[in-house]
Amino acid sequence: MGRREHAVGALDSVVAYPDVGGHFSMKPLSCAVLSMIISVALAVTTRISAQTTHDGDVHELERLETVWNEAHEHGDATALEKLWADDMEIAVPKMPVMTKADALKFARSGRMKFLSYRTSDIRVRVYENAAVVTGRLQRTRSMNGQKISDDWRFTKTYVREAGQWRVVSFHSSEAAQP
Repeated sequence: MGRREHAVGALDSVVAYPDVGGHFSMKPLSCAVLSMIISVALAVTTRISAQTTHDGDVHELERLETVWNEAHEHGDATALEKLWADDMEIAVPKMPVMTKADALKFARSGRMKFLSYRTSDIRVRVYENAAVVTGRLQRTRSMNGQKISDDWRFTKTYVREAGQWRVVSFHSSEAAQP
């Protein structure tokens, strides 16, 4: 019988494999195997890239939670205005639902001052261009000469607008007491 030959096509690659005696011989690597290797490599790279983006979003949203808290505690309506989307809505216990304009007017009025504004049990979930942040808010405020303490659970919804995260909704309710 004659020697068997394999023509290496434009889409085939050649790989060296050791034989029984430890010598290397060249064998063709099929397009299917090569395609599978490239597909797996791309999938792993895409997953790592997506995880990196997700982690970056979570980090940025955690930073914005700090901006939110500090702006409230320091009465910084300008910082809140930058953080809030134009169609933002706020719903908190014992107050009417407020728009961005309503909340900014109230913040700038000076009728309420926060003595402390602390969050805990923060959980951040990112869904592409939307995110939900939940947690516990414990705050103390002075209003009309009275000191008032609140212990709330909150849900805050963010959307990414022009590459920036903005709050579109803030809802809180009284936290369950032990």
